[in-house]
Amino acid sequence: MVGENMSKDKYDALKIEGQLCFPLYACSREVIKKYKPFLDKLDMTYTQYIAMLVLWENKSVTVKEMGEYLYLDSGTLTPLLKKMESKGLITRQRSNLDERILIVTITPEGEALKEKAVEIPYELGHYCPLEKEEAYTLYKLLYKLLKAM
Repeated sequence: MVGENMSKDKYDALKIEGQLCFPLYACSREVIKKYKPFLDKLDMTYTQYIAMLVLWENKSVTVKEMGEYLYLDSGTLTPLLKKMESKGLITRQRSNLDERILIVTITPEGEALKEKAVEIPYELGHYCPLEKEEAYTLYKLLYKLLKAM
C-alpha cells in the first residue's frame, strides 16, 4: 500500500488509490495510446515498435536477448517476430553454433523504417507534462523498480 498514513481498517490496502500498480498500469496504457496514431502510419503495433528499437540499435540479437531487453517471454515474442518477419522487417534463423538459438536480424526494409520513425519520440514528448529533471527521475525510479521485480 502506498502512502504514509496506514489506516486501522484492514481493507484500506484494497483501495485503488493506495495501489502503486494502478497508476503505473493506467499511465502505461495512456502512453501507448498516444503512440498509436504515429505507429499506425508505419503499420506497427507498440510491441513491434519496441522490438524495432532494439534492432535499430543492435542490428541482430537472439530471441533470448530480445526477451531480456523487452521483459517479454518467448511465448509473446514468437508470434510478434513471425508477424514482423512476414512484413519483411526482420529475418529469423537458427545459429550455426547451436540450433536451439534463434537469431533475429533487421532487414534493409526494417532499417529503412527507422527514418520514418525517428520523429516519434519527439512527437510523444509534447504529451509529457514533466520537466526534463522530473522525467529523468521518473525514468530512474521506474528502472529501479523494474530491475527489482
